[in-house]
Amino acid sequence: MNLYHLLKQRAEENRPVGVALIGAGKFGAMFLAQARRTPGMHIVGIADLSPARARESLSRIGWPPEQYAAADIDAARRTGTTFITDDAAALVASDGVDVVIDATGNPAAGIRHALLAIENGRHIVMVNVEADALVGPYLAAQARAAGVVYSLAYGDQPALICEMVDWARASGLEVVAAGKGTKYLPIYHDSTPDTVWGHYGLTPEQAVTGGMNPQMFNSFLDGTKSAIEMSAVTNATGLLPPSDGLLFPPCDVDDLPSILRPRSAGGVLEDGGRVEVISSLERDGGDITRDLRWGVYTVFVAGDEYVQRCFAEYGLVTDDSGRYSSMYKPFHLIGLELGISVASAALRTEPTGQPYAWRGDVVATAKRDLKAGEMLDGEGGFTVWGKLVPASVSLDAAALPLGLAHGCKLKRALAKGATLSWDDVDIDAGMESVKVRRAMEAQFGPAEARAANAAAG
Repeated sequence: MNLYHLLKQRAEENRPVGVALIGAGKFGAMFLAQARRTPGMHIVGIADLSPARARESLSRIGWPPEQYAAADIDAARRTGTTFITDDAAALVASDGVDVVIDATGNPAAGIRHALLAIENGRHIVMVNVEADALVGPYLAAQARAAGVVYSLAYGDQPALICEMVDWARASGLEVVAAGKGTKYLPIYHDSTPDTVWGHYGLTPEQAVTGGMNPQMFNSFLDGTKSAIEMSAVTNATGLLPPSDGLLFPPCDVDDLPSILRPRSAGGVLEDGGRVEVISSLERDGGDITRDLRWGVYTVFVAGDEYVQRCFAEYGLVTDDSGRYSSMYKPFHLIGLELGISVASAALRTEPTGQPYAWRGDVVATAKRDLKAGEMLDGEGGFTVWGKLVPASVSLDAAALPLGLAHGCKLKRALAKGATLSWDDVDIDAGMESVKVRRAMEAQFGPAEARAANAAAG
């Protein structure tokens, strides 16, 4: 509870935390809007494929032009201003950088930038949860071995869920379930960039005017983003994924303890200690009265009758037994909160969530009947959606991870709903992302994955 004090101390000592941001999109822009108001933090440089776009973003969020007019890194460091470049590798290697933030959303780019950060002794904050879902346990292990922090991004839902799980466990509470809310109906798995706006109540013209990316928004809708985020949570907390994909049960916040409990106790979970995403819609499409569409939750159980009585005495909402209760946070502020991760990594050498084992994986699942020769278009596209399964299940099936199901050609026809395998596609084994994924599979192989699942906690 003293991050602000530590940041102020760094400001008073004139040695602010040096930050390199890669990717000046929405998440990055939200962080930058707050970073200039945060003492003890200096955005040394911003790397983006389009420096002009980065400058436009800074102008839009109110940065004065002189703040990002540095001619090079040395000038930025001397004057406390910010250098904008398209050379992420050079920025990561620059003196004065303590923390690297990857906010690109591209798995291959995230892997490359994380490895560069580790090689150069920089802490890495991985906004790019797509990269984390693909190889996060491997990257985190590499970072720990190098003595730097690999961290999930505070403000995004996975890190906030990890915080709630940590709070519960550090309080001696057994966590039964944890996760987030979203808008979900089973038909959304079929959604494509051509149909997505109808589900959001928008016209294509309105979406274009708002600068919205249909494939990105479709990944939120078709279940893929939820699977990716819950894989980050399961790998960081030890909570297990469902055996065969997320259930997305409709749930009011007051019903969390009743619905997110084991089936043996009247709930929907296979057993305790699972991740799950709840829907803000009833299955008939009606709205849940008190939904958690923008928030996160944890469900926990009283360890004995005394704790159960305490739940009642202090007004906790419980299930009918009085044993199961919950806490939730109704909103998350995305990039506006990201500075918590930066400060925690730099000043405490602590991550705001980090994968410690490989328990969950997101596998590519056919969105429709697919023909031989078709090109896969990845997250939120027309061909596949991402399904969360145990890592051991993924390995046994030689399943193709969702993060690699982009730009590769199908070798055979597949029926709708089929799990794609490595053998189903032509893929370049020499790509860095493929090699790192294979290295993770070797490090956290079937035996290790099964043992981690069995010993989760």
